[in-house]
Amino acid sequence: METFELASLLVRQGSEQWPVSFERARLFVIEQYGTFSWYIELDGMQQDALLRRFAESLDIDVSVQAVTVGGKSLSGDAFFHPNPQKRAAAVRGQGELGGYR
Repeated sequence: METFELASLLVRQGSEQWPVSFERARLFVIEQYGTFSWYIELDGMQQDALLRRFAESLDIDVSVQAVTVGGKSLSGDAFFHPNPQKRAAAVRGQGELGGYR
């Protein structure tokens, strides 16, 4: 498993997009037994409206663009799982993570 600290994250859904404000964001990439998966943990989010939007919606499919602290650009499709009470979210990757390989 590899872990990357994120410097920035942009979430898109349809024609809308949101730069995500956070205290800490980490990307985890897991390659094990021939499978590949990835997810992002967001802590200290200040965007209550964004968290509420996804908490109140069944449509949580998003695309993400991330930049690591080291400057690596990554992108992919994911599901946005908010936790408004903790001002946090988990973004579960679906398939490829562009820019990783």
